[in-house]
Amino acid sequence: VQLQASGGGLVQAGGSLRLSCAASGRTISSYTMGWFRQAPGLEREFVARITKYSGIEAYADSVKGRFAISRDNAKNTVYLQMYSLKHEDTAVYYCAGDERSPGRYTYWGRGTQVTVSS
Repeated sequence: VQLQASGGGLVQAGGSLRLSCAASGRTISSYTMGWFRQAPGLEREFVARITKYSGIEAYADSVKGRFAISRDNAKNTVYLQMYSLKHEDTAVYYCAGDERSPGRYTYWGRGTQVTVSS
């Protein structure tokens, strides 16, 4: 499975962005999918995940209420809608597929940069 994240960019604080993660090579409908991010000098951290069948969502406390993860299995794509962006949301965002255990995924995409100006 190849994952390609897109939709990043430069946005002012308080603005919104929607990231997309398009999968190819295999359907993602049977995979729990996730989003992670890594800011300069920091470790990669969990942002959100959505389960494979029931579509149950989970979020890091830092983004809860501001971010929303969703999936469109027909389009083989996962989304991360981000609202009320803060400067501290600035990071490279990565999508991941096929969760084996918390934080451990089989497939990783190349990241997309999100920069929030304060």
